[in-house]
Amino acid sequence: MNTFNILKISLLGLFITSCGSDKKANTPKFSLEATQKGTFKLGETLKVTPKSKANATIDSVKYQFQQKTTTLKGNTPFETKLNAELLGNHAVNATFYSNGSEEKHIQKVIILNDKAPKIYGYKIINTYPHNTEHYTQGLEFKGDSLYESVGHYKKSKLLQKDLKTGKTIKEHTLKDNYFAEGLTIIDNKIHQLTWREDIGFTYNIDSFKELGTFAYNKSKQGWGLCHSEKYIYKSDGTTKIWKLNKDTLAEEDYIEVATNTAIKSRFNELEWINGKIYANTYQKPSIAIINPKNGAIEGIINLKGLLKEVNVDPTDSDYVLNGIAYKAATNQLYVTGKFWKSLFEIEVVE
Repeated sequence: MNTFNILKISLLGLFITSCGSDKKANTPKFSLEATQKGTFKLGETLKVTPKSKANATIDSVKYQFQQKTTTLKGNTPFETKLNAELLGNHAVNATFYSNGSEEKHIQKVIILNDKAPKIYGYKIINTYPHNTEHYTQGLEFKGDSLYESVGHYKKSKLLQKDLKTGKTIKEHTLKDNYFAEGLTIIDNKIHQLTWREDIGFTYNIDSFKELGTFAYNKSKQGWGLCHSEKYIYKSDGTTKIWKLNKDTLAEEDYIEVATNTAIKSRFNELEWINGKIYANTYQKPSIAIINPKNGAIEGIINLKGLLKEVNVDPTDSDYVLNGIAYKAATNQLYVTGKFWKSLFEIEVVE
């Protein structure tokens, strides 16, 4: 064997030894273990226990959970009583400290509500005509004036309507490549979403002149809009309802929506009513009443009977319940659906 071959073998052995050392150094020494398989309800105690492998010493662990940070010594379990936490998918982030080194781990957890939603029915107060050519995506009052966003490519519009006759008073037609979705009105501005185009439009309420646009950023699509005094709320078809800055329309945070049994999704048209978010669930003949503070579905309004009133096939996705409008001054609630012939004023009853 010549000197060159000996050198190659020596270098190869050094490389194998180095790789083996790196692999060993990267082997996790610690882990996390959650009780109840990681699913908890409000009122329960979330508990995560740090574990060490091969008798590795844990000096301390820094835990981060829902914007709170706690450092505990040794293998002390992390525990917190769930009282007002946000619902949905969350994580406990842990940084282990051991002999001057750090190791990070994540324990995913699911938090559900502790109560089942209340079930409500309804009573029809009045029935008004609705244009059967309008694929309702958003519905909202400004004073006594009713505004509607209607969808479909090449058919999307922003409308002002006469409630009693159902006739269009004023309209703005979107370009053919936009599919209009939900809307909400703040002062003299109308904000309107598009579905998959990652853009929303802002209009002057009097002239329907376009004032500007806004992007979605992290949210997936545009579905529904409503607003409180502090935030605009935006659904995107996922489990999340986004909280937007009312001035800039930037996405600042979100809530995830859940009952006492599961995380829910596909929330479409939204309306802000007495401190709660009322939401159509796409292809469901019901309205969910959502607590905006934590995402809990506190009530369900069963509106299945309205499908018979408008004589539509409940399995046809083009004719589903969609459209909620509330007149706060008179405490009147109105609902309709996509291509429905009627718009209903209803009273919610237990």
